[in-house]
Amino acid sequence: MNISQPAPLSLARRWTILQLETKTELVKTFRTPAFVIPALLFPVMFYVFFGLLFNAIGGHPGNAAKYMMATYAVFGGIGPALFSFGADVASDKDKGILSLKLVSPMPVSSYFAARIFTAMLFALIIIMSLFTLGAVFGEVTMTHQQWFLTLVTVLSGTLPFCAMGLFIGLSVSAKAAPAIVNIVYLPMAFLSGLWVPIHLFPASLEMLANVFPAYHLAQLTLAIQGNDSGAPWYLHVAALVAYTLIFLGLSVKQFKRVDNRH
Repeated sequence: MNISQPAPLSLARRWTILQLETKTELVKTFRTPAFVIPALLFPVMFYVFFGLLFNAIGGHPGNAAKYMMATYAVFGGIGPALFSFGADVASDKDKGILSLKLVSPMPVSSYFAARIFTAMLFALIIIMSLFTLGAVFGEVTMTHQQWFLTLVTVLSGTLPFCAMGLFIGLSVSAKAAPAIVNIVYLPMAFLSGLWVPIHLFPASLEMLANVFPAYHLAQLTLAIQGNDSGAPWYLHVAALVAYTLIFLGLSVKQFKRVDNRH
C-alpha cells in the first residue's frame, strides 16, 4: 500500500505560518508581566542610575553616557534572547507544547524563528529606549551611521544568546530554567563589563572577560564609538560565531533526545 506524502509547503505558506507563530509568541509574552516588566525596565533603570549619573558627575558630557549606553544595550538585548529560549522553551517542553509542535504539519523551524523575532523585538524596544535617554538626557552624539551600526550589531548579536538559551531550555526543567538562566546571565553581564566599564576591573578579571560572549558583543558595540579595548573586531566576531555554532550543536543533540521521547 502506497502512503502519500504531504506536499511540501510553499514559501508563501511558510511565511504565513511564521507570521502567525510570531504573533502568538508576542501575545503570550506580553501577557507575562513577570517577564515583560523586568526585561524592559531593568536595563533602562540601570542606565539612568549609572550611565546618566556617571555622565552628570564625571565632568565630560556624553562620554560615560555613550559608553554605558552601548553596554546596557547589550545587557538589555541578550536578556530576552536567553529567557525567551531558556525559560520559555523549557516550559513548552514540560507542558507538551513542544511535542505538539513536533508532530504538527508546521515546520519546527517556524517555532524557533518566531522566538528569535520575539527576542529581537524586545531588544529593539530596549535599545531604542536607551538611545532616546542617551541622546536627550546624556548628551550622547554619534553619526547616523554609528547609531545604525550600534542597533544592527546588538540585534544581530543576540543570536549566540538565543542558541545558548535554547540549549538551556532543552536541557533543564521549566522550574529550574529561570534560575539557571539568571545564574548564567547576571554574572556574565557583570564580568563582561556591561555594568561597570571593563577597564576599571583588575587585570585578572579583564582577562577572564574574554571567555564570555557578552564581552565580545560589548567590545564590537563599543568599537563603533572608538571606546573598545583595541582588539581586532574580527576576533570578537569569530568568538561570537564560535559560541553560536557550539551551542547550536549542543542544542541539536539535545533536541534529538527530546524528539526521540515523543
